[in-house]
Amino acid sequence: MSDFLKDQTKNKVFIIAELSANHNGSLTNAIETIRAAKRAGANAIKLQTYTANTITIDSKKSDFLIDNGSIWDGKNLYELYKEAYTPWEWHPELFKVAEQEGLICFSSPFDFTAVDFLESLNVPCFKIASFEITDIPLIEYVASKGKPIILSTGIATKSDIELALSTIRKQGVNDIALLKCTSSYPAPIDEANLIMLQDFKKKFNIIPGLSDHTLGNVAPVVAVSLGDKIIEKHLIVDKKIGGPDSSFSLDENEFKEMVSNVRIAEKAIGKINYELTDKQHNGRNFARSLYVIKDVKKGERISNDNIKSIRPGFGMHPKFLSQIIGKVFKKDIEFGTALKKNHFE
Repeated sequence: MSDFLKDQTKNKVFIIAELSANHNGSLTNAIETIRAAKRAGANAIKLQTYTANTITIDSKKSDFLIDNGSIWDGKNLYELYKEAYTPWEWHPELFKVAEQEGLICFSSPFDFTAVDFLESLNVPCFKIASFEITDIPLIEYVASKGKPIILSTGIATKSDIELALSTIRKQGVNDIALLKCTSSYPAPIDEANLIMLQDFKKKFNIIPGLSDHTLGNVAPVVAVSLGDKIIEKHLIVDKKIGGPDSSFSLDENEFKEMVSNVRIAEKAIGKINYELTDKQHNGRNFARSLYVIKDVKKGERISNDNIKSIRPGFGMHPKFLSQIIGKVFKKDIEFGTALKKNHFE
């Protein structure tokens, strides 16, 4: 089995640009979005592979009308997905452009035919979208292909997550990422609950990640500080083109800024290491040490009146102060001299 995700996240956060519906029906826009993702510093581009007919049915019944306070209210599901889908005939060219740009390209399948189609394009991994986490037959079929899986948790309960993960693992797939996701568009920052990333890793033995729908890049940066290894964020070439996902997507400059901030956060986190750098060693020169604070003569005894713990740090360690009080100076020593062991007996 492939360890693709483990390899991608071993040394740095894996940053995914989500194309979603941000092509707005234009292949040219889709291609330019991939190129923008590369310029902005993404590691991968992700598509969504479905048609309106593979994800829902064309019904005007109330069950199929969107009325949940989202940006898509008033549409029925079929209308939304017909507008938003990425034509399958585009996929080969989009995968090719991604390869030319040095980006990894993969997708979220939404039915068995999409899985088979993506397999024909030799995707390196699969993404299970938030709303599909309860589609156990689909998850089982995806996992049967033996490739790494990224699982989003936007509407999932703990039992949903456990069932999905056990379904995947029963197929022998253990290279799994679990993405914290808030399925609101855009998502309120106070519902991000990024602390869940640490709990995901502890409870489920997965690679923790974030599928982010909040505005801006604060959430991704905070997520990295909490151990996040994957960031997925929607990218659009120009918000002026509109489309179903434009309002909560980042443009190229915003995405580039997010990548930059994530990379800075990675550097700031660093690693557990008690060894001092050269700069830190030099910095110890400004630490305290023992100094002679008045002229002393040979034969005088060391006391708190003639030595003191002060900056800089070229004298003896302050921890010796109580041990040397009362000892005798072996020679005359001037005010301001760093105290050394050979100065007394």
